[in-house]
Amino acid sequence: MSLQGRIHSFESCGTVDGPGIRFVIFMQGCPFKCMFCHNPDTWDFNGGTLYTVDEVVAKVKKYLPYIKASGGGITVTGGEPLMQMDFIIELFKELKKLDVHTAIDTNGYVGSKVKKLEELMGLTDLVLMSIKHINPDAHIKLTGCSNHNTLEFANYLSEIGKPLWIRYVVIPGFTDDFLSLFKLREFLNSLKNIENVEILPFHKHGETKWKKLKLPYNLDKAAIPNKFAVSKAKNLLKDESEGKI
Repeated sequence: MSLQGRIHSFESCGTVDGPGIRFVIFMQGCPFKCMFCHNPDTWDFNGGTLYTVDEVVAKVKKYLPYIKASGGGITVTGGEPLMQMDFIIELFKELKKLDVHTAIDTNGYVGSKVKKLEELMGLTDLVLMSIKHINPDAHIKLTGCSNHNTLEFANYLSEIGKPLWIRYVVIPGFTDDFLSLFKLREFLNSLKNIENVEILPFHKHGETKWKKLKLPYNLDKAAIPNKFAVSKAKNLLKDESEGKI
């Protein structure tokens, strides 16, 4: 029996988690407890279902013609996928035998010094990383965790030249103040490997899940950002030298 991973769910034809059509694997378990998370049911490290690498590869193979024809691949997300690094390494080894593009969507919680990270990055074609907030105190308030490892991880990816897509959620009154956006832009400008910056407007699609899990939802009165708020963030975070946003 091949190595097992704890998985929340699968999406067979994802279009927003990397280039082309993606087979998306939602890993179970996350140390972050983001106030704006729309999948709080992925937090519990004991939840989900155990799958072997072979079982996941078998699922992927069913969609390979569509994936490859679109220039897509596989994206492992979460939860926080890097908390199950051994499983992803073995999975990506098998996917590389099939010549599949591999991507990881992470919050960077593990930092850059974790064992086997170098091996995993050697099997990974693209990293998508969500930076929740550049301000350390605001980050702790939003997620319950420090952003130290997240920023360290981003710097590590820059050092090794790993292609990186940055994601940032605009929440009025929480993540959209000028100073924070300016400081984030400064940090992003220090990285040499960013291919894309995605500005994502906050939404409340996950509120029902919070209530079902009996979790206090503290953003029930938060405003949904209008086009102006999203545009402001895009303008402040845009890399004028390359025009990527």
